[in-house]
Amino acid sequence: MIQVLIVEDDPMVADLNKKYVEQVEGFQLAASASDVEEACKCLEEAQVDLILLDVYMPGRNGLQLLKELREKDEQVDVILITAASEREQIQQSLRLGAVDYLIKPFEFERLQEALAKYKENHYVLQDKQKVSQNELDQILSKQEERQDNRRIQVPKGLTQTTLEHIISVIRKKGDAAFSTDEIANETEISRVSVRKYLKFLKEIDFLDETLIYGVGRPVYQYQMKHTHDLDLEFYH
Repeated sequence: MIQVLIVEDDPMVADLNKKYVEQVEGFQLAASASDVEEACKCLEEAQVDLILLDVYMPGRNGLQLLKELREKDEQVDVILITAASEREQIQQSLRLGAVDYLIKPFEFERLQEALAKYKENHYVLQDKQKVSQNELDQILSKQEERQDNRRIQVPKGLTQTTLEHIISVIRKKGDAAFSTDEIANETEISRVSVRKYLKFLKEIDFLDETLIYGVGRPVYQYQMKHTHDLDLEFYH
C-alpha cells in the first residue's frame, strides 16, 4: 500500500481529501497534519510515500516544506493540492519535484487520475533494482504528454499577459457564474476584447457558456469548468 500524508489546515478539506484517498485502491492514509511543524513530526513517526500538500497554511507554507524535503533528500513524493494558482508558485513547485499540481476546487476524478499515474510509476521504479530504457522512456513520455496537454497556443490577436490576467480573475470566482461585462469591469479591459478571450477559453474547454434570455438582449454567462486541468502553459 502507498502510504499518504495529508497536510491541510482546513479540517473540512482535509476530511474530504482523506475520503478521496480512501476511495482509490492501493492508497492508505498514514497520517494527517494541519501545518508544516505537525507534518514534520508525522514524517519522523510514520512511513510516508506520498504527501498531499497544501501551500497556504499558518506559519511556514507548503512550498517551504517541499524545499526542506529536497534539501534533506527525503525519499518522499509530493502532490500539491492548493488554491495557490500563481504561475511563480506552480513553477517553483515543479522545479522542486512535485509530481502533480491540483488547483482547488477540483473534481474527485482529477485526484483519482493523479493518484493512478503516481501508483503506476511508483511500482515500476520500486519493484526493480534496474529499469530498462524502454520502461524509463514510457514513464518520461507519459510525463511529457501530461505537460503537452497543458500547453495551449495563444491565437493571433490575443496576448498571454491579458489572457493570464483574465484567467486569474475567473479563478477567484470559483463556482460563480459571470458575464462578459463583469470581467470587463473587474479587469478594466474593453468588453469587446474580453469577449474574444472568453470565447477562446470556451473553445479550449476552460469555460462553460450559457445564453440567458431575459428582458432586453440575451446575455452570455460563463462558469469555470473544474474538470479542466487549470495548470496551463501558453506559447505562441
